Amino acid sequence: MACFLAPVAEAIVVSVIKKNVQNKELAALTADAAESVVAEESSSIPTSRKLGWLSKMLWGGSFLLAIEHIWHGEVIPWPPFLTAMYNAADVQPMLMEIITVGGAMMAVITAAWLLMVAAANHIEKRAARLASEQEG
Repeated sequence: MACFLAPVAEAIVVSVIKKNVQNKELAALTADAAESVVAEESSSIPTSRKLGWLSKMLWGGSFLLAIEHIWHGEVIPWPPFLTAMYNAADVQPMLMEIITVGGAMMAVITAAWLLMVAAANHIEKRAARLASEQEG
């Protein structure tokens, strides 16, 4: 019915957080410290980029689910947009689907993203360790 709305809500929140983190990262690059910071960050992935991965995963999954719901006639282009909203008896099951199915989708997407970030961090640490061993 409308399970894609839960990941959409998370995607909106993550997108706002990503933009704020990105602004803070850019503010940290002052003219005096730009060279040293760029040299340090060239081997590490910025937090804003990692949040971008999550944002893209959430938006992409939500978009595909929205298309599927449109295809099956559960979402329509005129108010109230959700066919479950026409009948008051259908609102309760719709809300439960958003909470249960949408919440599960949010959890799975976020867990997959956490695994991606952990793998990226592991690869970065291994590369830094190999680089320091080659220098010394």
